[in-house]
Amino acid sequence: MKYRYTKFTGDELDDLDLEDLVSKLSDLLLSSGFGNPHGMDEEERTMQALHDAILDALFNGGVLPEETIERLLGDPADGDQADARSKLEELIQQIIERMAEQGYITTPPDLNAERERRQGRAGGHGPDQPPVTFEVTDKTLDFLGYRALRDLLGSLGKSSYGRHDTREQATGVETTGAPKPYEFGDTLNLDPASTLLNAVQREAREARDLALAAASPQPPVATDGRRRIHVTHDDLMVVQGEYQSSCATVLMLDCSHSMILYGEDRFTPAKRVALALAQLIKTQYPGDALKVVLFHDSAEEIPLAELGRVRVGPYYTNTREGLRLSRRILDRQRKDMRQIIMITDGKPSALTQPDGRIYKNAFGLDPFIVAETCAEVAACRKSGIMINTFMLARDYDLVSFVRRVADICKGKAYFTTPYTLGQYVLMDYMDKKTKTIH
Repeated sequence: MKYRYTKFTGDELDDLDLEDLVSKLSDLLLSSGFGNPHGMDEEERTMQALHDAILDALFNGGVLPEETIERLLGDPADGDQADARSKLEELIQQIIERMAEQGYITTPPDLNAERERRQGRAGGHGPDQPPVTFEVTDKTLDFLGYRALRDLLGSLGKSSYGRHDTREQATGVETTGAPKPYEFGDTLNLDPASTLLNAVQREAREARDLALAAASPQPPVATDGRRRIHVTHDDLMVVQGEYQSSCATVLMLDCSHSMILYGEDRFTPAKRVALALAQLIKTQYPGDALKVVLFHDSAEEIPLAELGRVRVGPYYTNTREGLRLSRRILDRQRKDMRQIIMITDGKPSALTQPDGRIYKNAFGLDPFIVAETCAEVAACRKSGIMINTFMLARDYDLVSFVRRVADICKGKAYFTTPYTLGQYVLMDYMDKKTKTIH
Protein backbone atom coordinates (compact mmCIF):
# COMPACT_ATOMS: atom_id res chain seq x y z
CA MET A 1 0.00 0.00 0.00
CA LYS A 2 1.29 3.43 -0.95
CA TYR A 3 0.44 6.83 0.42
CA ARG A 4 0.53 10.13 -1.43
CA TYR A 5 1.17 13.19 0.71
CA THR A 6 0.13 16.70 -0.26
CA LYS A 7 0.65 20.05 1.39
CA PHE A 8 -1.82 20.73 4.18
CA THR A 9 -3.69 23.93 3.46
CA GLY A 10 -6.15 23.79 6.34
CA ASP A 11 -9.77 24.81 6.49
CA GLU A 12 -11.01 28.32 5.91
CA LEU A 13 -12.49 28.44 9.40
CA ASP A 14 -9.54 27.01 11.32
CA ASP A 15 -9.03 30.41 12.96
CA LEU A 16 -12.62 30.43 14.25
CA ASP A 17 -12.98 29.74 17.98
CA LEU A 18 -16.42 28.16 18.01
CA GLU A 19 -16.69 28.27 21.80
CA ASP A 20 -15.93 31.99 21.77
CA LEU A 21 -18.58 32.47 19.10
CA VAL A 22 -21.19 30.56 21.12
CA SER A 23 -20.34 32.73 24.12
CA LYS A 24 -20.84 35.87 21.98
CA LEU A 25 -24.23 34.53 20.87
CA SER A 26 -25.40 33.81 24.41
CA ASP A 27 -27.94 36.66 24.38
CA LEU A 28 -29.68 35.07 21.40
CA LEU A 29 -29.31 31.49 22.60
CA LEU A 30 -30.76 32.39 26.02
CA SER A 31 -33.37 34.80 24.64
CA SER A 32 -36.12 35.42 27.18
CA GLY A 33 -38.74 37.45 25.34
CA PHE A 34 -37.22 40.89 25.94
CA GLY A 35 -37.58 41.74 22.23
CA ASN A 36 -41.36 41.74 22.61
CA PRO A 37 -42.62 43.75 25.60
CA HIS A 38 -45.78 41.63 25.69
CA GLY A 39 -43.75 38.43 26.00
CA MET A 40 -45.83 36.62 23.37
CA ASP A 41 -43.25 36.25 20.58
CA GLU A 42 -42.30 32.59 20.35
CA GLU A 43 -40.11 32.99 17.26
CA GLU A 44 -36.99 34.76 18.51
CA ARG A 45 -34.65 31.89 17.60
CA THR A 46 -35.05 32.19 13.85
CA MET A 47 -32.34 31.39 11.33
CA GLN A 48 -32.42 35.03 10.26
CA ALA A 49 -31.77 36.16 13.85
CA LEU A 50 -28.88 33.66 14.07
CA HIS A 51 -27.53 34.94 10.74
CA ASP A 52 -27.61 38.56 11.95
CA ALA A 53 -26.02 37.68 15.31
CA ILE A 54 -23.14 35.81 13.61
CA LEU A 55 -22.67 38.73 11.21
CA ASP A 56 -22.38 41.13 14.15
CA ALA A 57 -19.97 38.79 15.96
CA LEU A 58 -17.73 38.56 12.88
CA PHE A 59 -17.30 42.30 12.46
CA ASN A 60 -17.76 43.56 16.02
CA GLY A 61 -17.10 40.59 18.28
CA GLY A 62 -13.55 39.72 17.23
CA VAL A 63 -14.23 36.00 16.77
CA LEU A 64 -12.12 36.06 13.57
CA PRO A 65 -9.00 38.18 12.93
CA GLU A 66 -9.51 41.03 10.46
CA GLU A 67 -6.90 39.65 8.09
CA THR A 68 -8.72 36.32 7.99
CA ILE A 69 -12.01 38.02 7.11
CA GLU A 70 -10.27 40.04 4.40
CA ARG A 71 -8.68 36.89 3.01
CA LEU A 72 -11.98 35.02 2.95
CA LEU A 73 -14.04 37.87 1.50
CA GLY A 74 -11.42 39.66 -0.56
CA ASP A 75 -11.01 43.38 -0.90
CA PRO A 76 -14.37 44.99 -1.82
CA ALA A 77 -12.51 47.69 -3.77
CA ASP A 78 -11.02 45.10 -6.12
CA GLY A 79 -14.21 43.26 -6.95
CA ASP A 80 -17.93 43.40 -7.15
CA GLN A 81 -19.94 44.20 -4.03
CA ALA A 82 -22.40 41.45 -4.93
CA ASP A 83 -19.56 38.91 -5.05
CA ALA A 84 -18.35 39.96 -1.59
CA ARG A 85 -21.88 39.75 -0.23
CA SER A 86 -22.24 36.27 -1.70
CA LYS A 87 -18.98 35.13 -0.09
CA LEU A 88 -20.12 36.57 3.24
CA GLU A 89 -23.42 34.68 3.05
CA GLU A 90 -21.55 31.48 2.23
CA LEU A 91 -19.17 32.05 5.15
CA ILE A 92 -22.03 32.55 7.61
CA GLN A 93 -23.74 29.44 6.26
CA GLN A 94 -20.54 27.43 6.83
CA ILE A 95 -20.38 28.70 10.41
CA ILE A 96 -24.01 27.68 11.02
CA GLU A 97 -23.31 24.22 9.59
CA ARG A 98 -20.25 23.85 11.79
CA MET A 99 -22.26 24.84 14.88
CA ALA A 100 -24.77 22.14 13.97
CA GLU A 101 -22.01 19.56 13.36
CA GLN A 102 -20.44 20.33 16.75
CA GLY A 103 -23.82 19.86 18.45
CA TYR A 104 -24.41 23.44 19.62
CA ILE A 105 -27.67 23.87 17.70
CA THR A 106 -30.12 21.73 15.79
CA THR A 107 -31.31 23.08 12.45
CA PRO A 108 -34.17 22.04 10.16
CA PRO A 109 -33.34 19.24 7.71
CA ASP A 110 -33.51 21.52 4.66
CA LEU A 111 -32.29 25.12 4.79
CA ASN A 112 -32.48 25.77 1.05
CA ALA A 113 -35.89 27.44 1.34
CA GLU A 114 -34.64 29.74 4.11
CA ARG A 115 -31.49 30.58 2.16
CA GLU A 116 -33.44 31.35 -1.01
CA ARG A 117 -35.94 33.50 0.89
CA ARG A 118 -33.14 35.49 2.53
CA GLN A 119 -31.39 36.09 -0.80
CA GLY A 120 -34.60 36.91 -2.63
CA ARG A 121 -36.45 38.97 -0.05
CA ALA A 122 -33.67 40.16 2.27
CA GLY A 123 -34.84 38.12 5.22
CA GLY A 124 -38.55 38.88 5.05
CA HIS A 125 -41.27 36.26 5.23
CA GLY A 126 -44.87 36.28 4.25
CA PRO A 127 -47.81 35.39 6.46
CA ASP A 128 -48.20 32.04 4.68
CA GLN A 129 -44.56 31.06 5.22
CA PRO A 130 -43.36 31.18 8.84
CA PRO A 131 -39.65 31.72 9.50
CA VAL A 132 -37.33 28.76 9.93
CA THR A 133 -36.16 28.34 13.52
CA PHE A 134 -33.36 26.47 15.26
CA GLU A 135 -33.14 24.79 18.66
CA VAL A 136 -30.50 25.16 21.36
CA THR A 137 -29.01 21.85 22.51
CA ASP A 138 -28.19 20.68 26.03
CA LYS A 139 -24.49 20.89 25.15
CA THR A 140 -24.84 24.62 24.54
CA LEU A 141 -26.69 25.17 27.80
CA ASP A 142 -24.03 23.25 29.75
CA PHE A 143 -21.28 25.22 28.02
CA LEU A 144 -22.95 28.58 28.70
CA GLY A 145 -23.44 27.55 32.33
CA TYR A 146 -19.75 26.67 32.58
CA ARG A 147 -18.74 30.00 30.99
CA ALA A 148 -21.00 31.93 33.35
CA LEU A 149 -19.59 30.01 36.31
CA ARG A 150 -16.02 30.65 35.17
CA ASP A 151 -16.68 34.36 34.69
CA LEU A 152 -18.41 34.63 38.07
CA LEU A 153 -15.68 32.79 39.99
CA GLY A 154 -12.96 34.49 37.98
CA SER A 155 -14.27 37.86 39.07
CA LEU A 156 -13.96 36.72 42.67
CA GLY A 157 -10.29 35.88 42.14
CA LYS A 158 -10.60 32.24 43.16
CA SER A 159 -12.75 29.19 42.62
CA SER A 160 -14.59 27.18 45.22
CA TYR A 161 -13.75 23.55 44.71
CA GLY A 162 -14.82 20.80 47.05
CA ARG A 163 -17.95 19.91 48.92
CA HIS A 164 -19.74 21.77 51.66
CA ASP A 165 -17.24 22.25 54.49
CA THR A 166 -18.35 22.63 58.07
CA ARG A 167 -16.60 23.29 61.36
CA GLU A 168 -17.00 19.70 62.53
CA GLN A 169 -14.32 16.96 62.48
CA ALA A 170 -15.16 13.54 61.12
CA THR A 171 -13.48 10.27 60.16
CA GLY A 172 -13.59 10.95 56.44
CA VAL A 173 -11.32 9.83 53.64
CA GLU A 174 -9.20 12.96 53.26
CA THR A 175 -6.80 13.42 56.16
CA THR A 176 -6.81 16.93 57.57
CA GLY A 177 -6.57 16.34 61.34
CA ALA A 178 -4.69 14.27 63.92
CA PRO A 179 -5.69 10.58 64.30
CA LYS A 180 -8.05 9.64 67.12
CA PRO A 181 -8.94 6.38 68.91
CA TYR A 182 -11.63 4.41 67.14
CA GLU A 183 -15.10 4.71 68.60
CA PHE A 184 -18.19 2.75 67.74
CA GLY A 185 -19.90 4.34 64.75
CA ASP A 186 -16.75 5.86 63.22
CA THR A 187 -15.82 5.12 59.63
CA LEU A 188 -13.16 2.40 59.75
CA ASN A 189 -10.55 4.53 58.02
CA LEU A 190 -7.56 3.19 59.93
CA ASP A 191 -4.28 5.00 60.47
CA PRO A 192 -1.83 2.02 60.21
CA ALA A 193 1.19 3.78 61.72
CA SER A 194 -0.64 5.02 64.82
CA THR A 195 -2.46 1.70 65.26
CA LEU A 196 0.75 -0.38 65.14
CA LEU A 197 2.53 2.10 67.42
CA ASN A 198 -0.25 1.72 69.99
CA ALA A 199 0.00 -2.09 69.76
CA VAL A 200 3.80 -2.09 70.18
CA GLN A 201 3.66 0.29 73.14
CA ARG A 202 0.90 -1.74 74.77
CA GLU A 203 2.82 -5.03 74.36
CA ALA A 204 5.99 -3.40 75.68
CA ARG A 205 4.12 -2.24 78.78
CA GLU A 206 2.58 -5.67 79.26
CA ALA A 207 5.98 -7.36 78.85
CA ARG A 208 7.56 -4.96 81.32
CA ASP A 209 4.79 -5.54 83.85
CA LEU A 210 5.09 -9.31 83.37
CA ALA A 211 8.88 -9.17 83.79
CA LEU A 212 8.57 -7.21 86.99
CA ALA A 213 5.97 -9.64 88.35
CA ALA A 214 7.68 -12.91 87.33
CA ALA A 215 11.34 -11.79 87.19
CA SER A 216 11.52 -12.86 83.53
CA PRO A 217 13.52 -10.40 81.39
CA GLN A 218 12.53 -11.99 78.05
CA PRO A 219 9.27 -11.06 76.37
CA PRO A 220 7.21 -13.79 74.65
CA VAL A 221 8.80 -14.83 71.35
CA ALA A 222 7.07 -16.61 68.48
CA THR A 223 8.10 -20.17 67.60
CA ASP A 224 9.77 -19.07 64.33
CA GLY A 225 11.97 -16.56 66.15
CA ARG A 226 10.20 -13.43 64.87
CA ARG A 227 8.35 -10.91 67.00
CA ARG A 228 4.62 -10.65 66.25
CA ILE A 229 2.42 -7.67 67.00
CA HIS A 230 -1.08 -8.46 68.18
CA VAL A 231 -3.54 -5.62 67.53
CA THR A 232 -6.54 -5.34 69.78
CA HIS A 233 -9.67 -3.20 69.58
CA ASP A 234 -8.21 -0.63 71.94
CA ASP A 235 -5.20 -0.09 69.65
CA LEU A 236 -7.23 1.06 66.65
CA MET A 237 -6.68 4.64 65.47
CA VAL A 238 -8.64 6.34 62.70
CA VAL A 239 -7.74 9.40 60.66
CA GLN A 240 -9.86 12.52 60.80
CA GLY A 241 -11.02 14.76 57.97
CA GLU A 242 -13.17 17.85 57.64
CA TYR A 243 -16.82 16.87 57.98
CA GLN A 244 -18.42 17.47 54.60
CA SER A 245 -22.17 17.52 54.31
CA SER A 246 -24.53 16.96 51.41
CA CYS A 247 -27.09 19.57 50.50
CA ALA A 248 -30.48 19.65 48.80
CA THR A 249 -31.00 22.82 46.78
CA VAL A 250 -34.05 24.27 45.06
CA LEU A 251 -33.27 26.96 42.49
CA MET A 252 -36.21 29.39 42.36
CA LEU A 253 -36.29 31.50 39.19
CA ASP A 254 -38.66 34.44 38.79
CA CYS A 255 -40.17 34.46 35.27
CA SER A 256 -42.75 37.20 35.82
CA HIS A 257 -43.28 40.08 33.41
CA SER A 258 -41.39 42.53 35.61
CA MET A 259 -38.14 40.75 34.77
CA ILE A 260 -38.16 42.34 31.29
CA LEU A 261 -39.85 45.64 32.05
CA TYR A 262 -38.47 49.10 32.85
CA GLY A 263 -36.15 49.17 29.83
CA GLU A 264 -33.80 46.34 30.78
CA ASP A 265 -33.64 42.58 30.42
CA ARG A 266 -33.18 41.12 33.88
CA PHE A 267 -34.22 37.60 32.97
CA THR A 268 -31.35 36.61 30.65
CA PRO A 269 -28.70 37.54 33.26
CA ALA A 270 -30.83 35.70 35.84
CA LYS A 271 -30.71 32.59 33.68
CA ARG A 272 -26.93 32.96 33.41
CA VAL A 273 -26.63 33.03 37.19
CA ALA A 274 -28.99 30.05 37.44
CA LEU A 275 -27.02 28.07 34.84
CA ALA A 276 -23.75 28.90 36.63
CA LEU A 277 -25.13 27.77 39.98
CA ALA A 278 -26.52 24.60 38.42
CA GLN A 279 -23.17 23.88 36.78
CA LEU A 280 -21.35 24.47 40.07
CA ILE A 281 -23.63 22.11 41.97
CA LYS A 282 -23.54 19.41 39.29
CA THR A 283 -19.76 19.38 38.84
CA GLN A 284 -18.32 20.23 42.25
CA TYR A 285 -21.01 18.93 44.60
CA PRO A 286 -22.01 15.63 42.96
CA GLY A 287 -23.73 14.31 46.08
CA ASP A 288 -26.18 17.20 46.20
CA ALA A 289 -29.76 17.20 44.98
CA LEU A 290 -30.80 20.08 42.70
CA LYS A 291 -34.34 20.98 41.65
CA VAL A 292 -35.61 23.97 39.65
CA VAL A 293 -38.83 25.85 40.41
CA LEU A 294 -40.32 28.64 38.32
CA PHE A 295 -42.64 31.08 40.04
CA HIS A 296 -44.99 33.50 38.30
CA ASP A 297 -48.78 33.57 38.78
CA SER A 298 -48.29 30.22 40.49
CA ALA A 299 -45.25 27.93 40.70
CA GLU A 300 -44.09 24.79 38.94
CA GLU A 301 -41.11 22.44 38.94
CA ILE A 302 -39.24 21.96 35.66
CA PRO A 303 -36.44 19.58 34.60
CA LEU A 304 -32.96 21.00 34.93
CA ALA A 305 -32.36 20.50 31.19
CA GLU A 306 -35.12 23.02 30.41
CA LEU A 307 -33.62 25.81 32.50
CA GLY A 308 -31.93 27.62 29.61
CA ARG A 309 -35.07 27.52 27.45
CA VAL A 310 -37.35 29.22 29.98
CA ARG A 311 -39.05 32.43 28.87
CA VAL A 312 -40.91 35.15 30.68
CA GLY A 313 -44.61 35.69 30.22
CA PRO A 314 -47.33 38.17 31.10
CA TYR A 315 -47.25 36.97 34.70
CA TYR A 316 -47.30 38.39 38.20
CA THR A 317 -44.87 37.34 40.96
CA ASN A 318 -46.23 34.75 43.37
CA THR A 319 -43.20 34.43 45.63
CA ARG A 320 -45.07 32.65 48.42
CA GLU A 321 -46.28 29.87 46.12
CA GLY A 322 -42.72 29.36 44.88
CA LEU A 323 -41.43 29.11 48.45
CA ARG A 324 -44.25 26.75 49.41
CA LEU A 325 -43.54 24.39 46.50
CA SER A 326 -39.81 24.52 47.22
CA ARG A 327 -40.42 23.69 50.87
CA ARG A 328 -42.52 20.66 49.90
CA ILE A 329 -39.75 19.47 47.58
CA LEU A 330 -37.05 19.91 50.23
CA ASP A 331 -39.12 18.20 52.92
CA ARG A 332 -38.81 15.01 50.84
CA GLN A 333 -35.00 15.26 50.71
CA ARG A 334 -32.95 13.44 53.36
CA LYS A 335 -29.94 15.75 53.37
CA ASP A 336 -27.98 17.38 56.15
CA MET A 337 -28.48 20.83 54.65
CA ARG A 338 -31.38 22.22 52.66
CA GLN A 339 -31.51 25.58 50.96
CA ILE A 340 -33.47 27.69 48.50
CA ILE A 341 -31.61 29.94 46.05
CA MET A 342 -34.08 32.55 44.81
CA ILE A 343 -33.28 34.74 41.77
CA THR A 344 -35.79 37.54 41.44
CA ASP A 345 -36.35 41.26 41.12
CA GLY A 346 -37.90 41.00 44.58
CA LYS A 347 -41.37 42.36 43.98
CA PRO A 348 -44.09 39.91 45.12
CA SER A 349 -47.36 40.87 43.47
CA ALA A 350 -49.58 37.77 43.61
CA LEU A 351 -50.88 35.30 46.15
CA THR A 352 -52.75 32.00 45.88
CA GLN A 353 -55.82 32.03 48.11
CA PRO A 354 -57.20 28.93 49.88
CA ASP A 355 -59.93 28.53 47.25
CA GLY A 356 -57.33 28.46 44.45
CA ARG A 357 -57.98 31.96 43.12
CA ILE A 358 -55.01 34.27 42.51
CA TYR A 359 -55.04 37.58 44.34
CA LYS A 360 -53.00 40.11 42.33
CA ASN A 361 -51.70 43.60 42.90
CA ALA A 362 -49.74 44.95 39.95
CA PHE A 363 -48.02 47.61 42.08
CA GLY A 364 -46.34 44.97 44.21
CA LEU A 365 -45.40 44.94 47.90
CA ASP A 366 -49.04 44.75 48.91
CA PRO A 367 -49.09 44.50 52.76
CA PHE A 368 -51.27 41.39 52.66
CA ILE A 369 -49.05 39.66 50.08
CA VAL A 370 -45.86 40.63 51.90
CA ALA A 371 -47.20 39.38 55.25
CA GLU A 372 -48.21 36.01 53.78
CA THR A 373 -44.86 35.70 51.99
CA CYS A 374 -42.93 36.42 55.18
CA ALA A 375 -45.07 33.83 56.98
CA GLU A 376 -43.95 31.26 54.39
CA VAL A 377 -40.34 32.36 54.91
CA ALA A 378 -40.78 31.70 58.63
CA ALA A 379 -42.21 28.26 57.81
CA CYS A 380 -39.10 27.51 55.75
CA ARG A 381 -36.89 28.50 58.64
CA LYS A 382 -38.93 26.29 60.99
CA SER A 383 -38.28 23.38 58.61
CA GLY A 384 -34.54 24.08 58.71
CA ILE A 385 -34.39 25.55 55.20
CA MET A 386 -32.12 28.50 54.44
CA ILE A 387 -33.08 31.04 51.77
CA ASN A 388 -30.34 32.82 49.81
CA THR A 389 -31.56 35.55 47.45
CA PHE A 390 -30.00 36.93 44.27
CA MET A 391 -31.82 40.19 43.66
CA LEU A 392 -31.54 41.98 40.31
CA ALA A 393 -32.90 45.35 41.44
CA ARG A 394 -31.90 48.04 43.92
CA ASP A 395 -35.15 49.88 44.69
CA TYR A 396 -35.36 50.98 48.31
CA ASP A 397 -38.61 49.15 49.09
CA LEU A 398 -37.41 45.99 47.37
CA VAL A 399 -34.12 46.04 49.25
CA SER A 400 -36.02 46.40 52.51
CA PHE A 401 -38.20 43.41 51.65
CA VAL A 402 -35.21 41.19 50.79
CA ARG A 403 -33.46 42.29 53.97
CA ARG A 404 -36.52 41.24 55.92
CA VAL A 405 -36.57 37.83 54.20
CA ALA A 406 -32.86 37.27 54.83
CA ASP A 407 -33.20 38.36 58.46
CA ILE A 408 -36.07 35.94 59.11
CA CYS A 409 -34.32 32.88 57.64
CA LYS A 410 -30.76 33.94 58.56
CA GLY A 411 -29.68 33.61 54.95
CA LYS A 412 -27.69 35.72 52.51
CA ALA A 413 -28.84 38.38 50.06
CA TYR A 414 -26.86 39.19 46.92
CA PHE A 415 -27.68 42.51 45.28
CA THR A 416 -26.51 42.91 41.70
CA THR A 417 -27.62 44.36 38.38
CA PRO A 418 -28.02 42.75 34.96
CA TYR A 419 -24.82 44.47 33.82
CA THR A 420 -22.55 43.70 36.79
CA LEU A 421 -22.92 39.97 37.21
CA GLY A 422 -19.46 39.59 38.73
CA GLN A 423 -19.84 42.49 41.12
CA TYR A 424 -22.48 42.27 43.80
CA VAL A 425 -23.20 43.33 47.34
CA LEU A 426 -23.32 40.48 49.83
CA MET A 427 -25.45 40.85 52.94
CA ASP A 428 -24.42 38.03 55.25
CA TYR A 429 -26.80 37.77 58.19
CA MET A 430 -24.70 35.01 59.75
CA ASP A 431 -21.83 37.44 60.33
CA LYS A 432 -23.98 40.60 60.46
CA LYS A 433 -21.81 42.19 57.78
CA THR A 434 -22.40 43.95 54.48
CA LYS A 435 -19.61 44.03 51.94
CA THR A 436 -19.05 44.47 48.22
CA ILE A 437 -17.64 41.52 46.26
CA HIS A 438 -15.72 42.10 42.99
